[in-house]
Amino acid sequence: MIRFWWSMALSGYFGLFGLLLLWLAWLEPPDRFPVALALILWVGPLLFPLRGQLHGQPYTHARTSFLALFYFTCGVFHAAGPMARPWLAWLEIGLSALLFLGAILYVHARARSARSETA
Repeated sequence: MIRFWWSMALSGYFGLFGLLLLWLAWLEPPDRFPVALALILWVGPLLFPLRGQLHGQPYTHARTSFLALFYFTCGVFHAAGPMARPWLAWLEIGLSALLFLGAILYVHARARSARSETA
């Protein structure tokens, strides 16, 4: 079950990463500031937990769940406002929820496994 939650967290992580790249660079690039700045501000924070996510470190997954809440909030903000493609915001909400649930349940499953090994 641990592997399932880990793959769920990674699916949400890479899905969100790819969605934001596609959204900001190709589908709806920002008009008011450079695309590179938008990519650094919105996609950049996802690069910090990349190594820990790939190596399955529970501490990194726990911290990434907080990051997922930020992207969930951004998705709700975009969904509430006028957009040419509102499905992008809903997809961001879904992928950030997938990342959040996968990360939290992975940490829970790893802690449960560690407790059963020590007992």
